Amino acid sequence: MDWGSIFSNTFSASISALAIVYILAAQGLNIHYGYTGLLNFCQAGFMAVGAYGMAIISASDQAGGLGLPLWLGVIVGLLASVVLALIMGLPTLRLRGDYLAIVTIAASEIIRLVLRSEATQDFSGGNSGINGFARGFYDANPFTNGKRYEFGPFQYYGKDLWVMIVGWAVVALFALLTFLLMRSPWGRVLRSIRENEDAVRSLGKNVQAYKMQSLVLG
Repeated sequence: MDWGSIFSNTFSASISALAIVYILAAQGLNIHYGYTGLLNFCQAGFMAVGAYGMAIISASDQAGGLGLPLWLGVIVGLLASVVLALIMGLPTLRLRGDYLAIVTIAASEIIRLVLRSEATQDFSGGNSGINGFARGFYDANPFTNGKRYEFGPFQYYGKDLWVMIVGWAVVALFALLTFLLMRSPWGRVLRSIRENEDAVRSLGKNVQAYKMQSLVLG
């Protein structure tokens, strides 16, 4: 058994773009459930809505998109996720128990079925998704996209190296933001809601508003 290859492949996978995606999703879930106690099963749905919103805005006309700038696509993707949070949170966060969990499970399945259905294939790309929306991102790449860079036993193409650098910078930025927010008075209210909603209400805090802010931020 080649332990060197096993460890190098494991390390390489742990810093890959896919790992970054999962870490960002986990950071949002940590805000939802870890700090606020919101049982959310739709994190993949939030990610899908944001990603497809960005891709549809930024993809070229040939790929079925609108061909607008990438930064505008990022803003639209974020707003789409916020709208989804509002749609799910407004009718459910007033209630207790697992109502949010039930709604998020249903919403996640609806999003998955709609985006992968044949009826929306021309719009969403079906199972293949949407490609050709990140040209502006790769144009800013300081590395040569097709060149292979070696770091000891690890080798990465310039395009992948650029994705990882930006991705880990985003992870660090939102980890710092979460750290600061959760140690602020706002974050202490969230933790109090997780422990005892009635006690928070007795202090005059709008529990539903805090829950909605947590859902949107996550």
